Formats: sequence, C-alpha cells, structure tokens
Amino acid sequence: MIEKLIVLEEVDPVIFYGVNNANMQLIKALYPKLRIVARGNVIKVLGDEEEMCAFEEHILKLERYCAEYNSLKEETIIDIIKGNAPQAEKAGNVIVFSVTGKPIIPRSENQQKLVEAFQQSDMVFAIGPAGSGKTYTAIALAVRALKNKEIKKIILSRPAVEAGEKLGFLPGDMKEKIDPYLQPLYDALQDMIPAAKLQELMDTNVIQIAPLAFMRGRTLNDAVVILDEAQNTTSAQIKMFLTRMGMNTKMIVTGDMTQIDLPASQTSGLVQALRILKEVKGISFIELNEKDIVRHRLVTRIVEAYAKFEANTKKHSTTANSNSINEN
Repeated sequence: MIEKLIVLEEVDPVIFYGVNNANMQLIKALYPKLRIVARGNVIKVLGDEEEMCAFEEHILKLERYCAEYNSLKEETIIDIIKGNAPQAEKAGNVIVFSVTGKPIIPRSENQQKLVEAFQQSDMVFAIGPAGSGKTYTAIALAVRALKNKEIKKIILSRPAVEAGEKLGFLPGDMKEKIDPYLQPLYDALQDMIPAAKLQELMDTNVIQIAPLAFMRGRTLNDAVVILDEAQNTTSAQIKMFLTRMGMNTKMIVTGDMTQIDLPASQTSGLVQALRILKEVKGISFIELNEKDIVRHRLVTRIVEAYAKFEANTKKHSTTANSNSINEN
C-alpha cells in the first residue's frame, strides 16, 4: 500500500469535483480498491501501486479535458476511465469554451477574419463599432494561446481616458480609480476562465491588466498583448505601446473610430498609426462594421443612426462652408 498526492493545477476544483461532489463520488465508485480523499485542489490516494498509476493517468486526462472545455460530465468521466474516447465536443471554429462549457466561436465573417489574421500575423489591428466583438474575440484568442501553452502570459491594457467623468472625482486609491476603465476586460475574462483559476492567474501575474501608462520601459516576451480602446491613445502612447513587442509575442490593437474621447485639438494615435503602418509587412488590419454587432439588436440601430447623423452633419457643414466662401 502506498500513498500519493495529485495536485489539480489547471482547473477549478469546483468544476472538476462537480455539483455536490458528484464527479468525485463517481470516480471513487469506479476505483473501489483505492481510498480517495479530495481537499481543495489536492487529491490524496491510498492503495495498490499498479491501480494508483492507472488512476493518476486517468485523473490527468480528466484534468486536461476539464481545462479545455470548462466542464466535466459524468459520461465523459466514464468514457475516459473505461479507455474510450469522449464524445467530440469541439467544432472546427471554436476558439475556447466558456465557464459554462458553451463554445465561443466567431459569430460573423469579419470576426472569423480576425481569428485567421491572429494566426498569420504577429500584430493585428481590429477596428469596428461598439458591440462588434473585437475585444471579446481578441481576449478569447489570448486565452486559447495561454491554455495551449503557446505563450506564458496575457497582458491587457487600455488608456485611462475620461469620458465625461474626471478620475480625480472618483473614490478610492489609484487602482480603484482605474479599475472601472478596465472592467470590460475583466468581464470577458470571467466568461472564459473559472473565477478561482482567474484569480490565481492574476495573483501570479500570468494575466496582467494595466493602464497603458504602466507599459513604458517594458519588453513583453512570450505573451499575447491586447490594447483596447486604442482610439483614445495619443501618437506618443501608441508608438510606445507597439515598440514594447518582444520575442514570441503577438499584439492585438482594437479601437472604435466613432468613440474618440480625446480633446478636439488632439489627434488619435490610432488614426495616425493606421496611416503610417498600412504598408508594413507582418501587420494585419481587420475592419468590422454594423453587421458584426452581436449585442442587443437595438445597438445596431443606434450605431447606424449615429453614423447617419454624423454623415448629415458633415455634409451640412461642408455645404455651409462652401456657401460662405462663395459669398466672400
């Protein structure tokens, strides 16, 4: 009789053990000769060495499956322990699985182009309106790369630009003042990584979320780096960000040209970067539009209405200026 400890490093134990420990009860029933006790992320096993080796092999397979699909069903446990291939859940275009086990896939042609561009290029610019899925898809691609061990960390950043509310008026210390700007990034991560695992990854800096200003002086290696809301960067900021790129690193820059919150006298760094970098080899540019919007159907109508209003305003402004010149 020997004793062994197996540590679950890749999964949330709550998902692995199942509701009311149903999964662990099933595993124990399938290994009646072993004494199995689960505490936290550690499984302690006592029993015959040969039986224990088979048990450990199956537990590791179950852990890999659970890490990939963010779920573990009783039929899957039986299939893996009995030596059968579990029923295929993965469709060809799935990026990752959500914390509920739901597949996250590109939901439009341009989102699919973003996925393909990420595979082909080390730097991708994704430009589109609110709700077109550019940030969500980018974070899903980063999570997949981390799960596949293609990179060692994910770095997510945003410029902390005020949209009508001054930072100084918000309560709390600097972190508490900045966190609201980064909340959309937290929301996407919480959809894709179980809460306990996400907290662990953030505590160990495997996943880092920081304002753009915190990037200065760094060289970012072995990472997927995402700059969100890039339309609110200055020319100096976006240049600083793009030159942080290190070895085995991919960058995704997302932005919405209709939501620039910089002062009117200041040029958006994203607008300038698109103009300067359009001929640079190794960079992909993906444009999303109203057809890619995957939020409530009213969002599409709102975006279209504002676009129409702005086009009409620009047209009337041009006509007024032309008439003024003719009168003079």
